Formats: sequence, C-alpha cells, structure tokens
Amino acid sequence: MTAARALAALITGVLVLSLATVPSEAAKQPQQRDIAYQTWTSTSDFLSGTRSGTTVADDALTFGTATSTTSYVDPFGDGTAKSYDQTSWTSPQVPTSFGLTELIASWNATTPPGTWVEVSMAGRTDLATTTKWYVLGRWSSGDDTAAGDIHRTSVPSQGDTNGSVAVDTFVAATGRTLDSWQLKVTLYRLSGTTQSPVVRSIGAMASRLPDEKKVPASPLGGAEGQVLDVPTYSQETHIGHYPQWDGGGEAWCSATSTAMVLDYYGAGPTAAETAWVDPTDADPQVDHSARSVFDYAYDGAGNWPFNTAYAGTHGLDTFVTRLRSLTEAEQFIKAGIPLIASLSFKKGDLPGAGYGTNGHLMVIVGFDAAGNVVVNDPASHLIASNDQVRTTYNREAFENAWVPHSGGLVYVLHPTTKQLPPKGSQPNW
Repeated sequence: MTAARALAALITGVLVLSLATVPSEAAKQPQQRDIAYQTWTSTSDFLSGTRSGTTVADDALTFGTATSTTSYVDPFGDGTAKSYDQTSWTSPQVPTSFGLTELIASWNATTPPGTWVEVSMAGRTDLATTTKWYVLGRWSSGDDTAAGDIHRTSVPSQGDTNGSVAVDTFVAATGRTLDSWQLKVTLYRLSGTTQSPVVRSIGAMASRLPDEKKVPASPLGGAEGQVLDVPTYSQETHIGHYPQWDGGGEAWCSATSTAMVLDYYGAGPTAAETAWVDPTDADPQVDHSARSVFDYAYDGAGNWPFNTAYAGTHGLDTFVTRLRSLTEAEQFIKAGIPLIASLSFKKGDLPGAGYGTNGHLMVIVGFDAAGNVVVNDPASHLIASNDQVRTTYNREAFENAWVPHSGGLVYVLHPTTKQLPPKGSQPNW
C-alpha cells in the first residue's frame, strides 16, 4: 500500500477495499468542466519565452552559456554535494478565463548522464498578487548517480497561503484561484562538463472542476466497435519484483499501463536496456518502466508526468491532461491513440473488476458496439495472468469512477505520425 495522496494526486497500487457499496446519488446534468492545455514544442514556441543561458535549436531547448552554479545535495543520495551549472527558460504568462484551481505540468526531454531538469510554475492570483515558484518535479531519465544523475523526485512541503503541491499537481489554496500561470524549466549539468539536457516540449494542463459525485453517461462519440490492439500485461505477475521501487508489482498499475502503450507503438525499451532484469521475467519492460518512472520522495511509480516523461524518452510525444467525458476519449480511439486513465472506485461500483481502489491506472483501448469501455486493466481481476487484463466495463460505471474522482485525468502518448483529434473551443490537448 502506498501513502495517501490528495484528489489530484495518485495512489498507484490496487488496494482491495472492504467497505460496503454506498448507493449512488441520482445523476444530474453535467456542470461546466474548465480544462485548458498549453504546450511549447517548436523553435518559434521557445523563442516566445525568456531564455537565461539556454539555446533554441531544432525545436528544442539546450544549454548555451551557464548563468550560475548551484550545489545540490541529493536527498536520496549519500549526502555528498555536487556542483551543477544551470540555465533556464521561462514561458510567457498564460491567462485563463476561469481561474484555475489545479495545474499539472508535463515535458519531453532527454538527460544524458550527469544532467537533469527542474520544472516549476508560478501564477497571478485572483487577488492580483504573484505567487512564488512551486517546484513540480526534478527529473532525470537515468539513475546513474555515480555519473551525476539525481534521484528523480517531487518536492513536498511547499504549501503557503496561495497553494501547495500534491506530488505532481499544483493545488490552489481554499478560496484562491489563479488568473494566469507560467512555467520555468531549469537545465542542470555537472560543472566542468559539456553534456546538456535537451527539452523537446514543456506544457501544462490547468483546470477548474465542479464538485460532482456523479455524472450521467456521456453521448456516444463514434468509436463504437473499435478496439486497438494494445498488448496485455498484468501488474499481478510482478508481485515481489524489485520492492525498492514502490513495493513491487502490486503497486505498478501506472508503470504497467505505460509499458503496454509503449509496446503498442513498438517503442518499448530494447533488450540492452532491460538486461538488468531477472531473465526469468517474461515482461521485463514492466520492471524497467517501474524503475524509470519512480519518484523517490513520493516513494511510488505513479507520478503522472514522470510516466509521460519516461515514455517521451522513447520517441513519443507525451503529456498529461484531463478529458471531460468518454465522448472525448472516443475521439482518441478513432485516431488510433489509446489513453491511460486514472480512476478510483469502491468494490462493486465498477461491475466485473472484482476489487476496489483508492487510485488506479488502466488503458482505454476501445469501445464495444454499445459504447461500453474496453480496457487493458493491469490489475487483471487480481489474478496473476496477462490473459485476464482485457475486459469491458459499463460506460456509466467507468465514467463515474474516472471523471468525478481524478477529473478525467489521462496520459496521452502518441508518435508524431498519429495526429491528435481536432480540438474543441476550450482546448484540453
């Protein structure tokens, strides 16, 4: 069992609940769900921001001339301080029309040994005051700490009167909203070296959602009868594997889902990358995923942007956002793009699952002819078998385990050859 996390955050393991099922409230008309996604991912995008020592080339940010040097003591290392040169890039201010209450950043970057990036955000409140910079993640794709990599980590205990950070999510303080926001990415490399992180994209999803306990089933979206051929991996077959990363496979729903989608695109890790895994493991890409997304402060494999950032190191464009309904999710299936969705539900609320959970990830792979949701559920009915992963859940039950609980949160992973669906009037991708 992993530590508790705020609504916007995630408990990665499947936790079987003994609570009795509580009757659902009567469905109401859906309320306004304000969600807006903004990303910077091209040379012109990056030139619109403020550079402090960074260089823009080939649609990416890299090191130019270091602006300062910092001494960093990895809180999960041996206590030795290492010296890193740094540069940074700051986005333009992004206004919102709705006053955000939550924000989740995501990024695509490569970090050679001895380099890492830090992503932070700040904003302007409804009181016309400016917040401090909140750190949303310190990230390295590798974990060779002897070569200068850091233990990738979220940063706890940042709360003040304007907001706080719940693992990977900025959450505005009660009664506060932000009218605008901006991101900053800081690039680090060991002093005296020439390697550089390469940041291909950075963006964030801002939202303000109603407090709804139940939503009606959404209208069908045209993907009925379409199912994508995403391979099936069970987290249950990894129970006891490498417990130093979130206790082993029982808590690896996010990492397992990410591994499934990577392999759907043929973008999973190579045999050389997974050579460290016990050769008796039939699905070493799952173990590798868990190691590569692990957040040392959270002590879990369910940090949302760490999962998408890992997938991004394998040549995909990736980000975290929220969808308003399964109608929107169907548009991705029609485009050939599976979605990794975050849910929570009591035992019995999602008929056929066979368990309840405070937080779980599974892959939306399609819809049956009636519009019910076809998924790859890595919990596999708590049976240690890849054959138990593919299942179909009732549309309304699934939507209510997803939209009111995580706000419709999804990971979007896709190659550039697969175009995203057309955007709506308030773009959330």
